[in-house]
Amino acid sequence: MAITNQIRFNNLRGDIFGGVTAAIVSLPLALAFGVASGTGAIAGLYGAVCVGFFAALFGGTPTLISEPTGPMTVVMTAIVAGLTASNPENGLAMAFTVVMLAGLFQIIFGIFKLGKYVTLMPYSVISGFMSGIGVILVILQIAPFLGQAAPKGGVLGTVIAIPQLLANVNPPEAILGAVTLAIIFFMPKKLKQLVPPQLVALIIGTIISLTIFGNVDIRRIGEIPIGLPTVQLPIFTSGQVTTMLVDGVMLGMLGCIDTLLTAVVADSLTRTEHKSDKELIGQGIGNIASGLCGGLPGAGATMGTVVNIQTGATSALSGLTRALVLLVVVLGAARLTQPVPMAVLAGIALKVGIDILDWSFLKRSHKVSLKGSLIMYGVLLLTVFVDLIVAVGVGVFIANILTIERLSNLQSQEIKLITDTDDDVRLSAEDKRLLDKGNGRVLLFYLSGPMIFGLSKAIAREHNAMQEADALVMDLSDVPMLGVTASLAIENAIRDAYDKGLQVYLVGASTKIQKRLERLGLFDLVTTKHILSDRTEALCQAVDYVHDKGVVT
Repeated sequence: MAITNQIRFNNLRGDIFGGVTAAIVSLPLALAFGVASGTGAIAGLYGAVCVGFFAALFGGTPTLISEPTGPMTVVMTAIVAGLTASNPENGLAMAFTVVMLAGLFQIIFGIFKLGKYVTLMPYSVISGFMSGIGVILVILQIAPFLGQAAPKGGVLGTVIAIPQLLANVNPPEAILGAVTLAIIFFMPKKLKQLVPPQLVALIIGTIISLTIFGNVDIRRIGEIPIGLPTVQLPIFTSGQVTTMLVDGVMLGMLGCIDTLLTAVVADSLTRTEHKSDKELIGQGIGNIASGLCGGLPGAGATMGTVVNIQTGATSALSGLTRALVLLVVVLGAARLTQPVPMAVLAGIALKVGIDILDWSFLKRSHKVSLKGSLIMYGVLLLTVFVDLIVAVGVGVFIANILTIERLSNLQSQEIKLITDTDDDVRLSAEDKRLLDKGNGRVLLFYLSGPMIFGLSKAIAREHNAMQEADALVMDLSDVPMLGVTASLAIENAIRDAYDKGLQVYLVGASTKIQKRLERLGLFDLVTTKHILSDRTEALCQAVDYVHDKGVVT
């Protein structure tokens, strides 16, 4: 596997044009996310440059554009607020250390090929989680949108303070925020194809603030450091190590989910297939570099990726071009962004929050599945008002329990205790003849499909229904997998049959299943000669055994 991404020079015009266009789209978002996170506009720019460059260089999706995204910014905002509150002196540096940890975990996920597991979450959970993040981003922009400082207490504090924020609205800044939203929402589609509406809103909003509201005191980005960033060395404190590790895992996993979902979008547009594990390694390297430079964490960004592809990009050269263009801005043109009003950036970020909401599923989730809808709304509320990790954990747990219950109910129908009177299982004519010949003294315990832990109750129910008999044929021919809990349930059935004096025959168990049953000590009860591969042969031996006992004539 090549270390670097697919960098080709046979499409220079398309890749360079795509990269420049993506940089234009990224600039206002990077500034908005930097301000929204509490780390400053420059942190957004550093994040866009570092994550964008290294993810493009080492990733596994040639046309993917990586940068600070709405979900990553929301989580980073909470991390910054928590760590600076507990340690005002080193909190910000610790937050950038968490970004490095997130990158490290992403590299680990990639090395151990865990990418496919990261996205194995029910859609109802992903939808609720992403929509919850969108709601958080919208709520956090209310105060700056109305021209005021953010209230203490994060999301809940802002919700409680909404009446006060509305009563003390700053009209000029609120107008700038409204103009920004109006431009982004209502700009004609033909113009949107030529220039990003976010950039138009940024420029027009800034011009209005400098002309019409030139004599009004408006909060602006202010001075932005020009030049290369100062290296942020990792900082840990004994009291916060656990919190930082948990935050790092959460940020890393969110970045993986965000990136891989965007990579799938890129695949559908380019008719190619990305390399998930390599992409995670590239994202991890990018986030480590971003943390070292004091930048925001990033992930694959859908908007930038789509624009990149639509403007002709086909290789990772476009992502490198985009990062280099933004680096030029950081090194020399950052002063041009100093007069940008905070309300304009709040309007841009607010629109991103609205776009993150999964409107499509929100509108029809109740039609698709009531349980799925309840899970989605539950995760959304937990994400907004409790905690991101709790939301995902609770959502995945409930969704998986419901899925296991549904699968277990379906699979339990394939667990049957059969006598000569049963016609519910596909038996050969010879098998039916042998069971009839056993005259009810031979029982066939038939199991089919993967035996997961949810089926233990069904196995126990059937074995408790055992009537008086002399032989039990345990048929595992159609069982590809036997879980631990199901193994113990089968053990109970076999031991119970043995205690009742039944002769037990084991049929069709694979080598792996036989080894598991052997470790449970069942081969002390089921002798080697009674372990067979053919059900008919087992039934024949069982009938002969019953006849030899003289029970059936």
